[in-house]
Amino acid sequence: MTSRDDMTDINASPQSALENNQFDNEQFDMASIDITTATDTAQLPQPLQPPVQQATYKAHATDFIVNELLPLEFTGEGEHLWLHIQKLGMNTAYLAKLLSEWAEIPLRDVGYSGLKDRHALTTQWFSLRIPKKQLPAAEFAPVDIGADESVTIIDQKWHNKKLNRGTHRANQFIITLRDIQFADFDTALPAPEQLLSAKQDVEQHLASIAINGVPNYFGPQRFGRNGNNIREALSLFARPRPPQQSRPQPKKSKRKHAPRKQNTMELSAARSLIFNEILALRVRDGSWNTGLAGEVFNLEGSGSIFTSEAIDDTLRERLETGDIHPTAALWGKDNDKVSGMAASTEKNVIQQNPLLARLANGLEQRDVKAQRRALRLPIEALYWEWQDKDNEQTLVLSFTLTTGSFATSVLASLVKQLIY
Repeated sequence: MTSRDDMTDINASPQSALENNQFDNEQFDMASIDITTATDTAQLPQPLQPPVQQATYKAHATDFIVNELLPLEFTGEGEHLWLHIQKLGMNTAYLAKLLSEWAEIPLRDVGYSGLKDRHALTTQWFSLRIPKKQLPAAEFAPVDIGADESVTIIDQKWHNKKLNRGTHRANQFIITLRDIQFADFDTALPAPEQLLSAKQDVEQHLASIAINGVPNYFGPQRFGRNGNNIREALSLFARPRPPQQSRPQPKKSKRKHAPRKQNTMELSAARSLIFNEILALRVRDGSWNTGLAGEVFNLEGSGSIFTSEAIDDTLRERLETGDIHPTAALWGKDNDKVSGMAASTEKNVIQQNPLLARLANGLEQRDVKAQRRALRLPIEALYWEWQDKDNEQTLVLSFTLTTGSFATSVLASLVKQLIY
């Protein structure tokens, strides 16, 4: 058994998707592919039958609450003012722009950890670099917002560092599902005992996923409306790759600049679709939470990974307790850590699907490095409460997910059809 500590830097591919692949640029016909259906995450398989047939999601902005969890000890000094902000009906990037205009600082001097949903009530931290701590004379009270938008500063702290992307550990979600339909009852108003039984089924399901987790699918927002981000990725890959130009560093400068990431949205969507399809197959064959020979495992709560040629009793016990999780590729070059049955599974999923093969080709041609992502998503602190009124079944869920995961993955395991 060998080990590797950095999950994000893994170079992970059994065989290039370009090898023995008949789906090249000339033969690939985008018009023959139903992108909308291919990116419909509601059709992805689940290990357990969802007990709710249908529910209304995000009927109101306050039906979807996200609280950023960023445990940090502030220094109380430094030139970065950190603001804990609650916002409603406004996206993160626009709020960052408003903050930069209020503080009269460049937008690059405004930091935040993650993007939060616009159609939600969210709390998150922002940092503003304020030279010499010279705050604006007026309080932050933006007027260029809509009637359904609001911004409130909850707290503020001085710190010696800027808030960077991906800093927060997790997000807490409080989600209200309305107009719940459990199943096709014989009557329009089911008997009390039928409702009681249906609710018990839901609660048993929730108790199960609280222990076992759910498939760690990427949510529909990753692919855009009707899969448009995948269409953009295909258009990008159809174009010749521009020649790389290196900028000479000034002789006296020792600062190392990270390469600029271009077309991030398209590349991310392409990798996410491939990952979802690999995970879907692993859900169908039951190996998504048990592992395969040649698996790359992720250590729970960290980016650490290790490989194993075979599944022994020790690994089975660690898998059962949630200490480790099987992974699949976020596709790219050098996907060479996975082997055996796990590698064959990933390669076959791509080679048997012309859309995935084209996306894999495009990612490799642009020198995107492979990474790994856990197939299983643990759910922390899962609680629920029924809030029924006027014969309408309403369920409020509260749970915490690690950064980079999707609340829609939890909802998809519970509800067959989300209406919003």
